[in-house]
Amino acid sequence: MSFSKILTSWYSANKRSLPWRETQNPYFIWLSEIILQQTQVKQGLPYYEAFITKFPTVFHLAKANESDVLKLWQGLGYYSRARNLHFTAKYIVDTCNGEFPNTFQGLLKLKGVGDYTASAIASICFGEVTAVVDGNVYRVLARYFGIETPINSTQGIKEFKTLAQELIDTKDPATFNQAIMEFGATQCRPKNPDCMFCPFQDACIAYNKGKVDVLPVKLKKLKVKQRYFNFLVFLSEDQQTVLEKREGKGIWQNLYQFPLIETDRNIGYNDFLKLIKEESFLEGKTFELHQYNDVPKVHKLSHQHLNTTFWIVNVNTVENGISYKEVTNYPVPILIGKFIEAFTGFGV
Repeated sequence: MSFSKILTSWYSANKRSLPWRETQNPYFIWLSEIILQQTQVKQGLPYYEAFITKFPTVFHLAKANESDVLKLWQGLGYYSRARNLHFTAKYIVDTCNGEFPNTFQGLLKLKGVGDYTASAIASICFGEVTAVVDGNVYRVLARYFGIETPINSTQGIKEFKTLAQELIDTKDPATFNQAIMEFGATQCRPKNPDCMFCPFQDACIAYNKGKVDVLPVKLKKLKVKQRYFNFLVFLSEDQQTVLEKREGKGIWQNLYQFPLIETDRNIGYNDFLKLIKEESFLEGKTFELHQYNDVPKVHKLSHQHLNTTFWIVNVNTVENGISYKEVTNYPVPILIGKFIEAFTGFGV
C-alpha cells in the first residue's frame, strides 16, 4: 500500500472533529489557518469560534475596527497575523468583491498568506493539487524518509516541498493534506511520538535507525536579544490611569501598553526613582513610586526576552487618562493583559 493510502486510511479512523473540517468555505478555512499559525489546535479553537461568531463573513471582518480585531486576538501572540487578517479581509471585499482567489498562485498574493496557507486553502476549497508543508509535515517526512537536510535551510524548504508534491494524492489533495498535518500533530509528535502504534513503523527510517529524537534537523536560531522593560502604571486620585498605543513597526504594533521606559539592564528602586524624576511627564508632580514585582518577569518572544518590571506611580492627576473601568476594553499584549488580571488596584 502506498504512503498516501496508508496515511489517508489512518486519517479516516483517527481524525479529530474540528469545525473547519466541516466546510469548504474559503473564509472559514483561511481564518482557521491564520489562527493556527504558531498556535496549537487546543489553544486556537476558542479564538476561531469567537471570530466566526463576531465576524461570520469576510464582509463583517472587513467592516470591523482594527482595535476590535486585535482585542479578540489578544493572547494568541504574533499580532502581525491579526493585522494582516484584517487588511486582507478589506482587500477581498474592496478589490475582489468578497470572493477569495481560487488558485494557489492567486492566494499567494494575499497579505499574510504564504506557501503553506495558500496550499491548504487551494486544496481544501478548490481541489488544487498543491501540497502543504508545515512543521508537522516536515517532521513526518524527515523521520519516515530519514532526511537530514535542515528544514529551515533554503535547500531543505525546496526538498521537502518537492517530496510532498510527489506524494500527494492527486485525486483527493484535500484529504491528503489534512491527513499529513493531523498525523504530525497527533501521532508523529515532536516529543513522545506514538511509534508503537504507527502504521509506518516498519518502513520509517528514523524509527529503525534510532533517529526519531534527532529528526527533523533544524539550523540553530539567532541569538536571543535581552531587553529591559519598565512599565509605569499610573494611579490617580480620580481613578484614572494611562495607556499608550504602540506606533511604528516592531513588537505589539497598534496594541496598547502602560507608558514604557526601556533601560539597558535591570534597574533597582533607587536608580529607577532617580531616572523617572528626570522625565518631563512627572515634572512638578508629587508622586509615590512602588515596585510591583520584586523580580523582573521574563516574557519570552521568538528572538527576544523581555525582562519586565511594573512600577506603580500614585499621583494626584494624569493627563490624557482613562478610567480604571475602561482598561480592559483596550487590546493589549498578553504580558500587559495578565498584569491587569492580577492587579487589584484597578478594581476590575
